[in-house]
Amino acid sequence: MGNERSGNESERSTWDGIKKSLGPGLLMAAAAIGVSHLVQSTRAGATYGFAMVWALLLANIFKYPFLEYGPRYAIATGESLIEGYKRLGNWAIWIFLVFTVGTMFIIQAAVTVVTASLAAELTGLALSPLTWSALLLAICVVLLLSGQYSALDGSVKFIMIILAVSTLVALVVALSQGGQQEVADYYPDIWDYAGVSFLIALMGWMPIPIDSAAWHSLWSLERAKQTQYRPRLKESLLDFNIGYIGAAFLALGFLILGALVMYGSGEEYASSGAVFANQLISLYTSSLGEWAYLVIIICAFTTMFSTTLTVTDAYPRVSRRMLEVMMPETFPEKDNSRIFRILLVSTPVVSLGVLYFLGDQFTLLIDLATTLSFLTAPVLAYINYRLVTGEAMPEWGKPKSWLRWLSWAGMIFLAGFALLYLYWIIRF
Repeated sequence: MGNERSGNESERSTWDGIKKSLGPGLLMAAAAIGVSHLVQSTRAGATYGFAMVWALLLANIFKYPFLEYGPRYAIATGESLIEGYKRLGNWAIWIFLVFTVGTMFIIQAAVTVVTASLAAELTGLALSPLTWSALLLAICVVLLLSGQYSALDGSVKFIMIILAVSTLVALVVALSQGGQQEVADYYPDIWDYAGVSFLIALMGWMPIPIDSAAWHSLWSLERAKQTQYRPRLKESLLDFNIGYIGAAFLALGFLILGALVMYGSGEEYASSGAVFANQLISLYTSSLGEWAYLVIIICAFTTMFSTTLTVTDAYPRVSRRMLEVMMPETFPEKDNSRIFRILLVSTPVVSLGVLYFLGDQFTLLIDLATTLSFLTAPVLAYINYRLVTGEAMPEWGKPKSWLRWLSWAGMIFLAGFALLYLYWIIRF
């Protein structure tokens, strides 16, 4: 695929080509605009005011190349990052396997329990977080079994638009009411154990874990199969940039909203999911008025549900592809739909087990998942960089010099903060 495409990369993209390429980037945004935004960004603003804006911005900038390499590699080579890891050597795919299995159940549990708390707030049904989580995951599994990628792709676009507009309107209203100067006048100390721990947790999923680059590469190939259109590299990267930049700006909006509405109020983000849901909705209603309650709770729930749906699809899809790549004789590539279905059911079941043992320790679960993602980020960043600059990548698809420099700066940034966190753990 790579050599065939190289001859016409200079051709102009058509609107039809761009339209057929849109989808994977929005799925990534749907996965991103969840815990990292609704929970971590607003917690950062509510607890530390504007003091962590720099961390949010730098995390988005320095993770950009490693997430962009997912669609870049898929379009340039016609294969996913998982095949690429195998090409690098068994060491690369085994690292990805260990990191994926080590975090996938905690991550799915984390996003599901947030969705469950919002479902309880929306419906008024006081079911336990575990019961709500089981119901939501069952719905996700049924939807994905019925339509798989097309159901996933079709469900997120309208939801993203509604949440983005609602957040921007709430932010404008909060800014117009003043208070930003009071927030900016005092910067709390973040360089203690609690501050550094939360800083790492904030950046862990900001805007999304680096291993989601492999998800994106699979979605890019699935989108091409669905539309029967092989996008040009610039078309695929346009889709990526729309999703990524939009997610980054919304993360900043959530942080500012948390700072303007909650910072200095004496109210702290609750460790209980049910209380958190009420606090989140109050960020909007305090700016827009009580009339906005129903609109906002529906937007917040549907956004988190789309995240849960996306993650429920991603891990079985990635797991199946790892089995096909690592054990091709046992799992031939042509007919593994049954394996996908088994993984689609079994992965949520194990995630529910995680929720059962941790109970409603909402912030503990979130911080654990995001911290694990950050600590694995430097290694996955290096592997992705090695892959797109290696021999398997056609020359026309390799990143330009500015992106390579940004990659090295990103690896230094991620490794530096991971070491800082480990130092803080040992010290305290």
